[in-house]
Amino acid sequence: MSSTGGPLSGTDEDQGDEELRWLDEQEKAAWTGLISLVLLLPGKLESPLRQEHGLTLFEYLVLSHLSEAPQRRLRMGELAFLASGSLSRLSNVIKRCEQRDWVVRSPDPADGRYTLAELTDAGFDVVDRAAPTHLRSVRRIVLDSLNTTDQKALTRIAEKLRIVPDDFG
Repeated sequence: MSSTGGPLSGTDEDQGDEELRWLDEQEKAAWTGLISLVLLLPGKLESPLRQEHGLTLFEYLVLSHLSEAPQRRLRMGELAFLASGSLSRLSNVIKRCEQRDWVVRSPDPADGRYTLAELTDAGFDVVDRAAPTHLRSVRRIVLDSLNTTDQKALTRIAEKLRIVPDDFG
C-alpha cells in the first residue's frame, strides 16, 4: 500500500480487507503505462488515417486483415478477433464498407452458419493506398522507439494479455 493513498494504492481504513490487494508502486506504474497505451495509442495511429484516407483505425485493420487473407476473405468471427473488436462492432463497420463497395458478405459455403466477409478490388485499392500512411505511423509512434529486446518483450506481454472477445467464434 502506498503512503500517499489514492484509488489504486488504498488508504489506512482499507487494511481490514484481506481479499483486496492494492497496487504497489511497480504494479501501479505498469498499470498506468498500459492504460495510457490502450487509451492514447489508437488515436495517434488513427489520426493520419482519418486525415489522409477518411478511415478509422478499426476500418483500416479490418480491410488490412482481409487483404492478407487467402482469397481476401475471412469468417466474420475470425476477422473480429484479428481486428481486436466485437462481432457487433465489426458488423457495423462491414455494413459501411459494403455501402462503399469495399466488402461483400456471403454465407460460408463450407458451413452456412457462418458469414464470410470478402474484400473487393475497390476495397483492396483503399487499403493499398492507406497502408504506407499506417506503416509510417506505426514506425514513428511505436517501433522506432523500441530496440529488438523491447519489441520481443512487447510481443510476449501482448500474447500473455491477449483478450478474446466474448462473441468470438
